[in-house]
Order: sequence, then C-alpha cells, then structure tokens
Amino acid sequence: MFEKKVDAIPLPAGEKAFLLLASLFAGLLVIANILAVKPIVIGDGIIVPAAVIAYALTFPITDTVSEIWGRKRANALVWAGLATSLMAAAMVRIALWLPPASFWPLQGSFEEILAANFRIVLASMAAYLVSQLHDVWAFSYWKKKTEGRHLWLRNNASTVVSQFMDTGIFITLAFWGVWPDILPVIIAQFAVKAVIALADTPLVYLLVAWLKRINETAREN
Repeated sequence: MFEKKVDAIPLPAGEKAFLLLASLFAGLLVIANILAVKPIVIGDGIIVPAAVIAYALTFPITDTVSEIWGRKRANALVWAGLATSLMAAAMVRIALWLPPASFWPLQGSFEEILAANFRIVLASMAAYLVSQLHDVWAFSYWKKKTEGRHLWLRNNASTVVSQFMDTGIFITLAFWGVWPDILPVIIAQFAVKAVIALADTPLVYLLVAWLKRINETAREN
C-alpha cells in the first residue's frame, strides 16, 4: 500500500508576516521578564528596569497588528503572550528546583537572579494584561474616531496611556508598603517609557507599510 501524497497548503505571505511579529512579541516578553531583575540608571538618577526597551517594543507590534488585522487578532496576541510568559516562568521555576550538576558552582547566582519574588511576578503579569488590552482597545477606538487616518495619533494616544497604566499598576502592586514613596518612581519610569513610546512611531509606520505591501502583492498574484 502506497500512501497518497497530499500537497501542503501554502501559508499566505500575510500570515507568515503575522507569525514573525507574534514570535517577536513573545520573545520580547520573555526576555523582558528576565532583564527586569536588573535596575539601570538613566539620565539624572532615574532608575528603571533593564527590560524597559524590550517591553516597550511590544506596543508597536500590537498597534501594527491592530492596524492590519484588527482588534480581535491583537487581543488574541496579548493572551498568547500571557500564556507564553506563564510557561516561561514555570520553566524557570522547574530549572531552579532541579538539582545542579556537582561540577557547576553557580546555583546560588542562578537562584539570586532568576528566583523573582512571587509578588513581583504577579504585579508584572497584571500590569501586562491590563495595559496591553487597553492599548488594543484604545488603538481601535481612535481608529474609529479618526476614520482610519492619523496613524501617529492612534499609536501615541494608545501607547502613552497604556504605558502609564503599566507603570502605575506594576509599581503599586509590587512595591506598595515596601518603598516609602512610590509616586516619584512611577512618574520617573513613566517619563522614560513615554519618550520610548513617542520614538517608536516611525517603527509602526514602517511595519504597517511593509505589511500593506505584502498584502497588495499577494492580491495581485
């Protein structure tokens, strides 16, 4: 008996582009959760997590997905990102729990860096989910209000507010009662994130133009 060969269904170019963006989104989230354990200093003593750039880059991706594929797919991407982050956190916990090889002397350092406090992990997940879902909603809202025009306005109006929500929720849940005054920390970190949010507008334009070109080429063929 010979099995009949079935030709594989080719994946449309637009779907390939979406898979690439989704992979980048998930990768940025995972690496942001790892980099977040290191505080860095920017400018005149502003302390932010080293993950600030990696995490900020997730917002232009969701805005681009919202622009090209709509709110439902962007929301699906956000939930998939949460599942990815939870899986990564679980894998880290398992790696911490498993006994190290006898010749490996770095278990203490490994635990010190990766064994994040449960409260911080919870705060990070809550801030991520609320801010990203708000970003998708706000982008869609402004798209309707502007009748699909002014991409720069939609991108910044959604992202800047979402970054403020992310910062406020995370700092409050993670450090309320631990740090004596969290308001200056929230303001300082939001200022850095707002600058990054404003700077990512050209990236959104490039991604949207690239995806529209891909879709137009696919229709012509």
